[in-house]
Amino acid sequence: MDVSLKTEIIEQVLKRLEVNGIFLSEKDRREVPISVSGRHLHLSRSDMDVLFGEGSELTVFKPISQPGQFASNEKVTLVGSKGIIENLRILGPLRKETQVELAASDARRIGMKLPVRASGDLSHTPGVTIIGPKGTVTIQKGCMIAERHIHMTPQQALDRGVQDGQMIRVQIESEKGGIMDQVYVHVRDDFAYDMHVDSDDANAFMIGAGAVGRMLI
Repeated sequence: MDVSLKTEIIEQVLKRLEVNGIFLSEKDRREVPISVSGRHLHLSRSDMDVLFGEGSELTVFKPISQPGQFASNEKVTLVGSKGIIENLRILGPLRKETQVELAASDARRIGMKLPVRASGDLSHTPGVTIIGPKGTVTIQKGCMIAERHIHMTPQQALDRGVQDGQMIRVQIESEKGGIMDQVYVHVRDDFAYDMHVDSDDANAFMIGAGAVGRMLI
């Protein structure tokens, strides 16, 4: 068979697979929607009881990008050595351990120096005092600057040739775009495909609503 004819047949087959949702184009495999994650915290059951009263529950303000997760109506005050952050929103549902996620600029403002960590990795992180409407809690660890990260399912990771825990680069498509290094790939069955950056990164790269990145593997 003529080489050019064979190439044309392959291209037509791939296009048909793409149209039917069986095959992802290179563009679709590399593009990722970007969400800006503002400062927030997650609470454990025991800390929720102290801050808001025993048996209290978080109430939904609005859903966020990941299935089953939400921004709650409940807020607290964070107390650092040089200042406070008021009206810090709690994200639900409750977690096993309390975790505070701030941008570097937030941390500096209240006198904290925080490490960069993947969500859930509380190793060698400092604590802080949290004030709620019913009580006060001082955690011994759990404050961090969250890694830039991309949520995806195992199938999405397979399609894109990446794996859980891998660090990749992402080209940011914006008016002041550029390349972000050290973007953590987070893979789990119940994730929705989305990249999360904090407010400092969003400001530096002028990331707004509808922003899109392109993974550079």
